[in-house]
Amino acid sequence: MLVAVGTDNALLSRGGERGFMAETTDAKIAAARADLAERDGVLVAFSGGVDSSVVAALAHEALGDRAVACTAKSETLPEAELADSKRVASEIGVRHEIVSFSELDSQEFVANDDDRCYHCRTMRLGRMIETAEDLGIGTVCDGTNADDPGAGHRPGLQAVEELEVHSPLLAHDITKEEVREIAREYDLSVADKPAMACLSSRIPTGLSVTDERLSRIERAETLLRTWGFETFRVRDHDGLARIEVAPEELDRALDGAFAQAAREHLTDIGFEHVTLDLHGYRTGSVSPASDDADTATVDKSGTDGSDTDGPGAETDGDERTVLGAEYPGTD
Repeated sequence: MLVAVGTDNALLSRGGERGFMAETTDAKIAAARADLAERDGVLVAFSGGVDSSVVAALAHEALGDRAVACTAKSETLPEAELADSKRVASEIGVRHEIVSFSELDSQEFVANDDDRCYHCRTMRLGRMIETAEDLGIGTVCDGTNADDPGAGHRPGLQAVEELEVHSPLLAHDITKEEVREIAREYDLSVADKPAMACLSSRIPTGLSVTDERLSRIERAETLLRTWGFETFRVRDHDGLARIEVAPEELDRALDGAFAQAAREHLTDIGFEHVTLDLHGYRTGSVSPASDDADTATVDKSGTDGSDTDGPGAETDGDERTVLGAEYPGTD
């Protein structure tokens, strides 16, 4: 009896907690929607990802035709993501504008230093502000959520603040988990879509961003997507492709057929060496704030390769993680 009562109380407690979270999220949604409704119109910097899609949905609900979703087309945006943004905007029913610009016009961006994202975001949001002015819209919004400021190296957020772009998710303390919950409530197809950083994030800090590198990265990732991988990156270390896949997909990547196909196709694309990162996919693995940016990799073309973005792989006392070390049990 005592066990049964305790179990019921625990279930009720968890149920009550979920109910409270839902009630709190509903209040945040209402506040964000009311915030947007007070404006004459808004232009949402729209990538088609879950964050900006939720902002676009809330803006469209609050303002109708006075809400515009705007996607900036450039060399760093994969064609698949541009197509996805068009589809999701249609799904929401919001007006969708596409503008073009080139980050490669900025030498600061091309240099690919620690503040690359700051330079990119400044240019991208600047183009949004120009478009909003042309449309007679006084507010530009983005999809920064309440978790973003504490999520590692994010120099792009400085640009958001400097340009006085409104971030309704951040302003109303809506977290990433809540963003996905809201997306499900609005029946958005991107509710569980993984984060997708721009293509330049695949190039290690300090290695210049070029059209050639961006192009081969996009083509390589299109191949992986075509082959059925869901969470992955292809990092470009000056001609060495470092493939990262989610840990749960690593077994597939270790298959000999995949190794051969990846080696042949990525070499045709323009990579000199093709490697697989045994750590699996990690966000920011070539960013300056990544403590474990340097990783051991196995080169599927028959030679060893390593990430040249760091001082050397940490061994943790295990010689198997050191490139060139003899693997235990081999002659």
